[in-house]
Amino acid sequence: MAGLYIHIPFCRQKCPYCDFYSEVDRDGDLVLYVDALCRDLELSCAWYGAEPFSTVFFGGGTPSLLPPDQVERILNQVQRFYGLSADVEVSMEVNPGTVDCQGLHGYHQAGVNRLSIGVQSFDDDQLRWLRRIHDSRQALALVDEARRAGFERLNLDLMFALPGQSEASMVESCRRIAQLDVEHVAIYGLSVEPGTPLAAAEASGRWSQSDEADYQRHYLTLSEQLIRHGFDHYEISNFCRPGEACRHNLGYWQRRPYLGIGAGAHSFLGQGDGERWHCPDDLNAYLRALQHGQLPRQQLETFSHGQAVSEAAYLALRCGKGVDDQEFLLRYGVRFSSRFSDAIAACGDALHRCGTRYFFEPKDWLLYDFYIEKFLI
Repeated sequence: MAGLYIHIPFCRQKCPYCDFYSEVDRDGDLVLYVDALCRDLELSCAWYGAEPFSTVFFGGGTPSLLPPDQVERILNQVQRFYGLSADVEVSMEVNPGTVDCQGLHGYHQAGVNRLSIGVQSFDDDQLRWLRRIHDSRQALALVDEARRAGFERLNLDLMFALPGQSEASMVESCRRIAQLDVEHVAIYGLSVEPGTPLAAAEASGRWSQSDEADYQRHYLTLSEQLIRHGFDHYEISNFCRPGEACRHNLGYWQRRPYLGIGAGAHSFLGQGDGERWHCPDDLNAYLRALQHGQLPRQQLETFSHGQAVSEAAYLALRCGKGVDDQEFLLRYGVRFSSRFSDAIAACGDALHRCGTRYFFEPKDWLLYDFYIEKFLI
């Protein structure tokens, strides 16, 4: 089943480490933007196809700047032109400090049934360094308010490899997460992206990144602790209680089709061996195109069969399940074990095998980029 990604490129302020497309101080454009999203959904129906969606994901930016009635309006438009499966997963990113109890109730009533909460850290000093607009008290309160609003599926985002962060603080963060009894956790190592304020600060000597050894220790500590608290480490950066994986993101890693709407959103079409499209990172251009009845998309790439097979392999190896040789043969007409025999041999003991399944373990994911180059043939 296909997924739908909806990009909301608005923020109260830009985090210094973020390189996702977003705009600050344009709240006045929210209603115009929702008009454009609804028009995009209508026009894209003929281009993409009217297949019902099994997952919907509101990402950003800060989607929780959208009023609940506008979220409901978008979902009604999706239902009208495409349909939603009976067990649809509707996820929404929310940031502490941007939504209250009334808003949470409104989102739940509108049809959102999974929240991804941008906690990032339980340490207020670290939150100030990251220039987040919330503190740990607000983050904890948001989890409680979300439960009272009726949300049964919660994800927490957590960052690691922050300046001054210790292994002890990683252990304490995992203990707090276990106490909160959430269903899902996503972890992100702090990375310095070109063109961000964080990159400029590092270049001027105002801070320095954690060294590789600290990064590895933090990652493995989080993995070990979260597994100890009952989570499955089911993808490089993601953990879930049994049966609570993010279905929308699994669609990406399983190379399933998805439609992306909104400025900066990407789409993947499943015809042939696949096509990838994107909407330019330009809010004004997005609004202007749709006001003129034009689809604001450009094609990025069309895959050959060989490229599709390689992409399928390296996306699957991001996941704990890995690649099943028989399933790969049924889907792509070639065995993983024969198509990538040289790459498998080059990985040595790092690529594990259990029956017909090939997979990496968390300690091997630390060198994922190194190993995966061998599959890009």
